[in-house]
Amino acid sequence: MVKNEWNKIIISLPGAHLLQSQQWGDIKHSFGWDVIQKLWQDEQGTVVAAAQVLCRKIRFAGLSFPYSVLYVPRGPILDWSDEALVKRVVTDLEKLAVKEKAIQMKIDPEVITGKIVAGVETKEVNWVTPYLEKQNWHYSPEQIQFKNTVIVDLGGTEEDWLSRMKQKTRYNIRLAQKKGVTVRQIELDELPLFYRMYVETSLRDGFAIRSEKYYCQVWKSFIQQNMATGLIAEVENEPVAGLMLFYFANRAWYLYGMSTDKQREKMPNYLLQWEAMRLAKTKGCNVYDLWGAPDNFNEMDSMWGVYRFKEGLGGDVIKTIGAWDFTPHPTLYRLYTRIIPKIMKYMRKLGKRKTLQVMEQ
Repeated sequence: MVKNEWNKIIISLPGAHLLQSQQWGDIKHSFGWDVIQKLWQDEQGTVVAAAQVLCRKIRFAGLSFPYSVLYVPRGPILDWSDEALVKRVVTDLEKLAVKEKAIQMKIDPEVITGKIVAGVETKEVNWVTPYLEKQNWHYSPEQIQFKNTVIVDLGGTEEDWLSRMKQKTRYNIRLAQKKGVTVRQIELDELPLFYRMYVETSLRDGFAIRSEKYYCQVWKSFIQQNMATGLIAEVENEPVAGLMLFYFANRAWYLYGMSTDKQREKMPNYLLQWEAMRLAKTKGCNVYDLWGAPDNFNEMDSMWGVYRFKEGLGGDVIKTIGAWDFTPHPTLYRLYTRIIPKIMKYMRKLGKRKTLQVMEQ
């Protein structure tokens, strides 16, 4: 498909997502995934659904196998209230999985099951999960993306935004300004600095990250195509925190955040988020996705502290069905889901070792 033609098509569909963009597919292709783009049309020839499917052939210990794994990140994209269309798309994806000899076909569409607004939870009708179960799809043991997220409404004025925030958040934004925290956009040659701060964050907070090559390629590619901006917070010209803001289809995402242990008492992360909201608005975005919320909304959840920070920005929780797997080869799938966690555990240990080496340089 012609460059960016895919984007023009999917932007018109409900739930268009950054991870279904042409640019995301290009990044994944450069790191070993094949990309299959599928469209569905109605009787008038209008595109009503789309799925950018990532496909990776199984290789292990230098050997290639005639099987693959398929993944539709944050897709397929369509109106999930249209039962006939959903069944048509799901059936076609199942056929694709069989054709590609897939051990699994994973989807994680934003099918909303509930919301938490101002502390009040509501549930939405969900016929999709029972349908997938009937079709022999399984709730995935490997949830690659966050199942739930926090969305900030960018409608209204900046005063409206502040009024929807928690009092402590408003105070911390003003405190950061008062204490001399400044925020600016980064230059491309500062991406290694961004990565180094991300390394420090991963070690402090205990999550695994990829190589510098991967992140710098992602960030550089999206910045150059005017789909992302890096923001860095400084105190007396010293970098202390940063975030990468992505935008696509009138929506912004906070996918990567990083900080050092310096000047944390001056609340640089609060001012960073405020400036990210302001920038997203200038890019035509209506909502700001803070990317990630707990599975369990209690203080025992590892994401509780992060969630409280995001909630303070005036965000509402969006709950979704999460990732689901279709398994044409159940025996291989069971074997795959037993082996992969062990491999990932080893890779995380190896990755942490390499991350520590970065900090020691």
